[in-house]
Order: sequence, then C-alpha cells, then structure tokens
Amino acid sequence: NLFGITINKTMKENLESELDQAVTIGATVPTGFEHTAAEEVQEKLEATARVSKNRGRIYFDITTDKLLKVHQLKSLDNLFVVVKEYDDYQFKTTKEEVQIDWQELAAKLPWTNALAVWKLNNSIKKKKGRRKRTNPTKSDQCGNVGTKSTDTVPSDSEELWEDLEALEVKGTQKDVSSQPENDYEEEKHSEIQDQESGVTPLKFRVTCNRAGDKHCFTSNDAARDFGGAVQEFFQWKADMTKFDVEVLLNIHNNEVVVGIALTVESLHRRNITHFGPTTLRSTLAYGMLRLCKPQVSDVIVDPMCGTGAIPLEGVMEWQNSFFLAGDNNGTAVSRSVNNIKHILKRTHDGGSSSGLPLDVVQWDLCNLPMRSSSVDIIITDMPFGKRMGSKKKNWELYPLCLREMARVCKPGTGKAVLLTQDKKCFLKALSQIEGLWRKLHTVWVNVGGLHAGVFVLKRTAVVFGTTSEDVMEPHTATGSQKESMKDVSQ
Repeated sequence: NLFGITINKTMKENLESELDQAVTIGATVPTGFEHTAAEEVQEKLEATARVSKNRGRIYFDITTDKLLKVHQLKSLDNLFVVVKEYDDYQFKTTKEEVQIDWQELAAKLPWTNALAVWKLNNSIKKKKGRRKRTNPTKSDQCGNVGTKSTDTVPSDSEELWEDLEALEVKGTQKDVSSQPENDYEEEKHSEIQDQESGVTPLKFRVTCNRAGDKHCFTSNDAARDFGGAVQEFFQWKADMTKFDVEVLLNIHNNEVVVGIALTVESLHRRNITHFGPTTLRSTLAYGMLRLCKPQVSDVIVDPMCGTGAIPLEGVMEWQNSFFLAGDNNGTAVSRSVNNIKHILKRTHDGGSSSGLPLDVVQWDLCNLPMRSSSVDIIITDMPFGKRMGSKKKNWELYPLCLREMARVCKPGTGKAVLLTQDKKCFLKALSQIEGLWRKLHTVWVNVGGLHAGVFVLKRTAVVFGTTSEDVMEPHTATGSQKESMKDVSQ
C-alpha cells in the first residue's frame, strides 16, 4: 500500500509539473479589435500577445495552468493550441510537390504537447458541463463548450489534479523527453494508437483558412491533402461533422500555422439566449466597451440596445458602473429582459445573490426620459440600413440621434462609441453638429462581412441649447421620423 501511495504521489507531482508547460494559444478575434484583445490578454494573463499578419488573429504564450482563465477572456471568439508556426514557409510551385510536402509535414510535426492540451481542455469543458446543471444536455455530455457556465470554472490545484487524472496521461511520456524529436513523436504516435485500441478511433477533420494569391492550391486542396496525411499518421477516422478533433491549417501568404481547435462553438455566444435579427456579437460589444474605458460610478447608456448585447457584456465586466439600456421596440425590450433574467439565473446558480447594475426601458430615442448632461458614456450599435431600416431613413435618423445623445451626455467629459456601416451618412450628420461632438478616432471592423466603423467621439464643453447647431429639438420628431425609428429598431 505504501509503495502504491508513493507511485501515485510521484505521478501526481509529474502531472502537476506538466501544468507549468508553456504552450502557444491562438485565438480569433473581431477584425479590427486585435490590439484591444491583446490588451486584455496582457491585463488578465500577464502574457504578451502578438497580432498575426492575417487580421482577426492573435497568439500568446501561457502555461497550461492558465487554460481555464483563457476561456474566461471576453475578447476572444475561438481558441486553438498551436502545434507549429512557420513564419516563412517555402511552398513548392506545383500541386504534386505541395501534396508531398503536406504528407511529410504531418509526420514530423510536434503533436505531443498540443494533444495533451486538447485533452486537458476537454476535461475542463466536461467538468463545466457537469457543474452547469444537474440534467446535462447531449451536447454537454459530448464535451462541447458550456457557454453558460463561465462563473463556475474550477480554479484550485486539487480540481486541476482531478481533471488531469481523467486524462489518463501515461508516466512514460516524461521518460522520453531526452530522445530526439522524431523518435519522440513516433513513440507518442504509437502511444495514442495504443490508448485508443479496442475503442472507436477518434474522428477528425482538417479546416484550412487560406489568404494569398501566390499559391498553386486552394483551401480545399490543402485541407484534403493535409487531412489525408494526418489520417495516415494517426489512423484516425475522417468525419466532417461529428468530429472529436479539429485540426486547423491557417495559411496567410507564406505564414503557416498548424493548430488544434479548443472550442467547438464560438465563445461570443456566452450571454445571449434570445437573439434578434441583428444581435451584436458579445466579443465585438466587449471591444467597444473597452474603447470607452468605463470608470467607477459612470452612467453608461445604450439607447438602441436591441437584445441587450452591449449592456449585458458591460455589466458582467464593469460592475461598479451603472448601465441603462433602452429601445423603442417592445419586442427588443422583451428580448433584453429575458437575456438579463438568464444572466441573473446563472449568477444565482453559481452562488451569487447580488443583482445587476442594469435597467431596461422602452423609450423614444428622440425623446429620452433623461436629464440633460447626466450621462458619462453612450455606446450603441446604430442601424446600418441593411437588414433594418434603410439608408434613406438613416439620413433623417442619424442627425436626431447625435443631437439627443449630445443633450444627455456630460459636456467636456462625456464620450460616445458608435458602430455603423453607413459611414457616409454618419460623417455627414456629425459634421452638422461638430460643435457638440469631436471625433477622436475610428476603429474599422468586419461585421458579418460588412466593413463598418466604430467611431469614438468626445463631447465638447459646449452646453446643449446654446448654439445654432442644436436649435432643432430632437425630441419633437415628426411622424415620419418616428416611423423610421420603428423600422430600424434592433
């Protein structure tokens, strides 16, 4: 018994030491908010993130004991562990030569650490699913990411040890570290096959994302050829839909990154359960909020909240500010209320009895029920005139929006962060009241394939009502203007 205890203790020490193993994590982020995401990584993980040449991706090095915290970052959409990076991969000039290259590459890649992280990640996801509710759904039992359970992630070393015990990592993995890389990978290759012997083999797929015009192959060609090589190396079974492992092949000109996906569903689906036709991604909402730099006791207003994506994201991160959300559409307000109820239930299930510094109101944007100069920050997703409303109606709506926002926003210190794809109309409306707002900078983003701008504005020190630019009272909108408001409501 004493011998057995000693062996178990040694294995535990070995496995816990593996927690300190350094790995490179890749993440997709909203295009345009790469540097904002890098700031969050530095702030919360104390890791330096580097922005990829291919927009919408960042990379950072962590030790595996921080993997839980990575899933809690608000800026990241999808996560993957990097198997290998090539900054200047020399592609051959013919398809046949490239195909041979893919086959050789799969056999010599250092898969070991990435697969260990993938296993650890699976155990974390399953544990999150078990904690989330007593009757887990089929997707939780399969180990999908539990998007509703970020408040109940295990954090102490004993829980991590329990997770690692479930991985069935063999002690022999530590004994071969001094062997040459190729021999080590061959042994790991055999070990994985041994672990899966007598059990249904792992299912996998390869997803290729390619950018560049100097390749002699397509994304499908690369995914097919590299996938075939991976299948031959591991003896896994290819399955494009019900896969266990997703191997990622990211190619941007001569930059090649091979990785293993750590998320099945994007992390941006974390707070919203009741979606509208133009619901903003939570990761994009968070990026906009970081541009505001909310402070303690700030009053933050989303006057066109839709389903409440922005205020919900804000209230989860900046709980010492007060958020007020509103919309003129009753259905949108109902969706926001239901999303708030979902968050409250989740926090209460996690053991918290506190409420949220957030309220939702149905109102007319042209006549906000608020005192002048009472708001610190205004942040909203304005109608693009695509799915909601029209470009023509925006020419009436935008000037009214900016005037009423200027009325309620504090002169000299107030800020506005506004997202729109209708850039021409917005800039024209802004020029009409430039005495009330000053544009600080613009972040260009991709929203559902549309090139949009996040405009960061500063409220000037001019008191509303004292200039010729605000003589038209925004809260006396005409009937046609009110109809425009209804049409473009989120």
